[in-house]
Amino acid sequence: MLTIALLALLCASASANAIQLRSSSFNGEYGGTGGQRFSHSGNQLEGPITAIRVRVNSYYIVGLQVRYGKVWSDYVGGKQGDLEEIFLYPGESVVQVSGKYKRYLKKLVFVTDQHRYLAFGKDSGTSFNAAPLYPNTVLRFISGRAGSLINAIGLHWDYYPSECSSC
Repeated sequence: MLTIALLALLCASASANAIQLRSSSFNGEYGGTGGQRFSHSGNQLEGPITAIRVRVNSYYIVGLQVRYGKVWSDYVGGKQGDLEEIFLYPGESVVQVSGKYKRYLKKLVFVTDQHRYLAFGKDSGTSFNAAPLYPNTVLRFISGRAGSLINAIGLHWDYYPSECSSC
């Protein structure tokens, strides 16, 4: 009897892990092949995305920084250009990201579940449009490659965190 109970518990655990795996998805990388790799995968443990900083010049997305909960990620990219900063409303999430690129990222548009469009950069290059694969999932963190400009971006989607003590 104990063996049957343990087997049932093991099967339930495996099913729960399979369900969790199906909640996350990835889009990208969009952009060129240069630059050093970066990832904010560890930052998502601080909470949901609550703000975005983007540095732009006349032609490109120069740099990125994202706030997870109340903690800012490391800044990636160059130092030239104008810094723009957008704060999300409490409970608001990014549900779509579009943009343009050539060898470098040229434009980013973050769309939220409250129908806000947060646009940065110039409207030229090859278009991309990224959204989560699974319903009720949101942008959890970004990755990509950067040097003096943002070379490429990757977008990682999953459920909004159920608890966030630092948000």
